[in-house]
Amino acid sequence: MSGDLASQLARLEEMSSADLKSKWRAITGKPVPRVSPSLMRLALAWELQAKAYGGLSRRTQQKLNQLAEGKTRTSDVAPGMRLIREWNGAVHVAEVAADGAIRWNGKDWRSLSEVAREITGTRWSGPAFFGLKRKAAA
Repeated sequence: MSGDLASQLARLEEMSSADLKSKWRAITGKPVPRVSPSLMRLALAWELQAKAYGGLSRRTQQKLNQLAEGKTRTSDVAPGMRLIREWNGAVHVAEVAADGAIRWNGKDWRSLSEVAREITGTRWSGPAFFGLKRKAAA
């Protein structure tokens, strides 16, 4: 943690409620949430650290958005998984290698979506094509 970030985090403990709200507006540009000063300090601390270190990964953000919507669930792929899909009368088997590459048809692919596109000739969500993305139970 850089010294500047550490000092900003330390100052949060001494700030008044009005100062915390002002800081929130300055950092996020969003309306101030109706939360206690202690929770606001935690939220500001997260925002400051996210700004310093880059925040959530795209994948994590997508997963959180999916959970918030509650419409679908996507299972993660893990090394060693074998994904089997029948398409137009042919069975396709894709394997997830230890390095995360997708092995299909004797070749390495970067994603399941690339494999699905190669199989179908159209754009597909790879997780949906291989049955990893499902509707959430009601």
